[in-house]
Amino acid sequence: MVPSMKEQVREHWEAEPCGTGLATAPPLSAEYFRELRRIRYHREPEILAFADFANARGKRVLEVGVGAGADFAEWCRAGAEAHGVDLTSEGISQTEVRLRTEGLKAASLRVADAESLPFEDAMFDIAYSWGVIHHSPETERALAEIVRVTRPGGSIKLMLYHLDSPVVWYKWAQHAAWRGRGRRWALANHLESPGTKAYTYSEIRRMCASHDVSIVSLRAPLTFYDYLKVRGRLAQLVGHLCCGLVDAEHSGFFLHLELRKNGS
Repeated sequence: MVPSMKEQVREHWEAEPCGTGLATAPPLSAEYFRELRRIRYHREPEILAFADFANARGKRVLEVGVGAGADFAEWCRAGAEAHGVDLTSEGISQTEVRLRTEGLKAASLRVADAESLPFEDAMFDIAYSWGVIHHSPETERALAEIVRVTRPGGSIKLMLYHLDSPVVWYKWAQHAAWRGRGRRWALANHLESPGTKAYTYSEIRRMCASHDVSIVSLRAPLTFYDYLKVRGRLAQLVGHLCCGLVDAEHSGFFLHLELRKNGS
C-alpha cells in the first residue's frame, strides 16, 4: 500500500528533522546542538528579527513544527511560556534533549498534526511557524487551526515558500523545464518532503481573507539560498546576477507573513 501524503511527509522529517543532516558533531551532543544553531542563524539570520524572541517574555507562545528545536529553545530562553508541536516523534525527542542540554524548560512539547492542533480556542498570544505548513497536505486547514488557537489581538508569524523567487526558478530549471513540467511540480517532487508547496503574494492574501485576521506585514527578502550560497563559485555568481535583477525585499524564497487575529 502506498502511504498517504501525510505519512510520506511524516516519514521524510522523521528520518531527518530540518537541518540536522548538516551537523558534523556527534548526534544529540551539546556541540551538535550548538552547531545546528550556528548553521541555522548563519543561513537564515532573518529568523531573529522576524520571530523577535526577546519580546516574548511572559507571553504564551505556540511553535508549530519545532524540528530539532533551535527556535523553540530561543522562545524558552527568552522567558516565554513556550508550547511546541511537531508531526514527528524524532523532532520532539531531539527538542527535549536540546532543552535538557541547555538547561531550558518548555510549558509543553508533544507530537501533533498542524491540521488538528490539540489546544483550546484562543490560547496563545503568539503562534509561530517557520517553513512548516507548506509541507502539510492541507495548508489552509493548518492555517485555520493556527488562527483558532490564537487569542483575539494575538500575533501569528509564519514563513511559507514563495513561488516567484530565484530558488523556485532554479529548481524548475534543474528538474522540470526539460520535462515540460511547471514550478509547482518541481517543488512537490524535488524539494524536501513530497508535496512541498509555494505561494504567490496574491495566493497568500486570498488565503488570509478566508480567516478572521489582518495582514500586518508580508514581504520576501532575498535569502542565502536565492544567492546560491550553498553552491560553488560559478553558481554563486549566477545567483548574484539573478538576484540583481529582482526586488530584493519582495522576491526571496521565504515569504514572511505576520498576521493579527481580529478582535481584542
